[in-house]
Amino acid sequence: MIDSTLHTHVSLGIKDRTRAYIELLKLRLSFLVAFSSGFGYALGASNFSWATLGWLFLGGLMVSGASVTINQILEKEYDALMKRTKKRPLPTNRISVKEAKIFTFVIGIAGLGILALATNWLTVALSLLSLVLYGFVYTPLKRVGPIAVFVGAIPGALPPLLGWVAATGRIDVAALVIFGIQFIWQFPHFWAIAWVADEDYKKAGFKLLPGGGKRDLNTAFQIMIYTLVLVPLGVLPAQFGITGLYSAFVVTLCGALFFSQTFFLMKQCLSGESSAYKAARSIMFGSFLYLPIVQIAFLLDKV
Repeated sequence: MIDSTLHTHVSLGIKDRTRAYIELLKLRLSFLVAFSSGFGYALGASNFSWATLGWLFLGGLMVSGASVTINQILEKEYDALMKRTKKRPLPTNRISVKEAKIFTFVIGIAGLGILALATNWLTVALSLLSLVLYGFVYTPLKRVGPIAVFVGAIPGALPPLLGWVAATGRIDVAALVIFGIQFIWQFPHFWAIAWVADEDYKKAGFKLLPGGGKRDLNTAFQIMIYTLVLVPLGVLPAQFGITGLYSAFVVTLCGALFFSQTFFLMKQCLSGESSAYKAARSIMFGSFLYLPIVQIAFLLDKV
């Protein structure tokens, strides 16, 4: 049962209220989204513009912030049940749902408007699609089953494609390649987080682990398979002439190291739950490192 105090609005000063709104944006996640969009733009641009990159970054940050705020509005009561989320602005009533809705509308429209002025309408359409999928489809599906991970992986992988489209105005094979790498990366990333946060997720009824939804050998095996697929995918940008051999070597090495972590998880699954938890946590942190290292390697190789 949710405490009735959750429905009592908390009065805040300007400084604390500003901090609460910033918390709603989930800056670390939104920054990663904006960075991935910038990566796609820099990789695809034949006439690079710092101004366009800056506006793309800002617009992407705002649209991402709107998406995650929608997520928090819809999950307010569930967030209150989980240790990792119960101190967020909405469960603590530092910001009301009405205020959060207005905030979402304002930054969402502003972000899409910035993208419309600085890029092209295909970029805007894909950004809107990403917002809708994440906020209104992925979010409710989290309580339905692991299909949520597949749906969530689409908006999660769109940022580099958006950047490419902002630079080129089209979706081509190269765009689909960089989309595919980030799409497949989402699965070990999501599942490692779901493994680590499983007890908290169960309190809210979130069902994100694959198969039977358990922290077991089957889940570890699926994490291994998707991580393995990343290794050949990482070579495709060089194969299609997007980047060169330098990044292919770096990405293959990163993919192999990331893949090796899954063997440790498989082994620890046979040893005990606490050991497997540590291995899943290691994969989670490995996933955080893998993506920016790979994207930076691609960019440096192009330069």
